[in-house]
Parts: sequence; C-alpha cells; structure tokens
Amino acid sequence: MLDDFFTRALLAGIGLALVAGPLGCFIVWRRMAYFGDTMAHSALLGVALAFLLEINLTLAVFLVAAAVSVLLLLLQRRQQLSTDALLGILSHSTLAIGLVMVAFMTWLRFDLMGFLFGDILAVTTTDIALIWGGGALILALLARLWRPLLAGTVSPDIAEAEGLRPGLSRVVFMLLLASVIAIAMKLVGVLLITSLLIIPAATARRLSATPEQMAVIASVLGSVAVAGGLFGSLHYDTPSGPSIVVAALVLFLVSIAVPAWRRNRPQPGVD
Repeated sequence: MLDDFFTRALLAGIGLALVAGPLGCFIVWRRMAYFGDTMAHSALLGVALAFLLEINLTLAVFLVAAAVSVLLLLLQRRQQLSTDALLGILSHSTLAIGLVMVAFMTWLRFDLMGFLFGDILAVTTTDIALIWGGGALILALLARLWRPLLAGTVSPDIAEAEGLRPGLSRVVFMLLLASVIAIAMKLVGVLLITSLLIIPAATARRLSATPEQMAVIASVLGSVAVAGGLFGSLHYDTPSGPSIVVAALVLFLVSIAVPAWRRNRPQPGVD
C-alpha cells in the first residue's frame, strides 16, 4: 500500500500534468519557451511579496506573473528592444528582486530550496482540490479559446481578418499560463515549472498527427512522467521535483527513436 502523502503527490502531479500538456503545446508552437521561463522566475518575486504583504501565496504569484505578462506586451509595442532581450531583462530582474527581498526579511524563516525546486510530497488535500478545480477551469477556458489561439499561432493576420481577435486570445493565454505557474510552484518549484510545460509537449510533437492529438498526448506523457518520477524518487531516494523532470526527459529521449515518418507530420509552428 502507498502512503497517504505519496498518493496525494501522485494525484496532484497528474492533475497538473493534464493542464500543463495543452498549454505547453502552444508554448512549443509559438516558440515561447523563454517567456514561460520568465514567468516562472517571476514567481519568486510573488513569493516574497506574499510574505511581505501577508497575502495568499498562490494569488500573489499569479498577480506577479500576470503583471510581468502585461509589462512584456507593453514593452513590445515600443519596439525599442527585441523580445528575447526584454525577456532576459524581465526574467533575471524579477528573480533577483525576489531574492533580494527575501534577504531583507531577516525575521522570516524561508525554505528557498523548497520554492526553487518544489516539494510535491508536502501537498495537502486543499492543494489537490485547487489543482483539479483550477485545472478544470483552465482547460475549459482553453477549449473555448482553442480555435482563435490555433489560428493566431498559424497566422495572426489571417486570424485577425476572420475576426478571431488573436491579440485578446494571446492575453488570455498568458493569464492561463500565469495561473498554472502559480499552482505548479509548490509542486515542482520555480526552476522546474517550464520543464514540465515544455518537455512533454515537445515529446508529443514527435508522436502526433494533429494539434488536438498532440495536446492529449502531452497530457498523457506528463502524467506518465509524474508517476515515473515519483516512483523513481521513492525507490532511489532522490528529490521528487527534479525526478519528475528527469522522467520527462527520458520519455523525450525515447521518442527520438520513433521512425522519421511519424515525426515529420505537420504541426503549427513547424520550421
């Protein structure tokens, strides 16, 4: 029999993987990996503000990640710097400000490693309810936005001409991504969130024929990575969060062996 804490971790991880899979597909299609990393790094600033202002941790992380998304959009309109330069500035700046703020809060006992790398084994039933409830809402919104998001990924101009409002869809997608990062931080940590979003989606891209199929496969692969990582962590006594990412990496490496005719099927954003 599995211990209760392990069962809770398994349920929480699978719930997160089911949501991260489809969102990760759009990150891969739109070549937004560095953007996801920037939002994940900003999560630590949200943690610092949550302790400083004594507000809910998940809410603070979501608000900071959402603010970073809006700030990026505003800076992009000025067109004075390239997007990758802006992302680099925002990513390292928010991470550094968060660390400096934590250093000034000398009265606070702060488990920095826990927030950087997560502690999925410490999730509670309340966390599970938040993950599955919030995840269901995120997936419902993503399903509603699927067509305009997909059209905007293929061609923003055509999507605009068809009245699909790709700009608005992009903003909502960023807010959904901020929500997932806020939920996932406690499970896999600030530094590993992007890996859980990207690696299963990148693996699924090699194994799928349609965008919808890729989203489903990404969710399944993420769930398998969570289960494999947790059982590997239990057996080898390794950190749970990094073990999940390693399991996802193993699945990606295995997918490379899939015959080329399976990998070359068209997907949005293919070079």
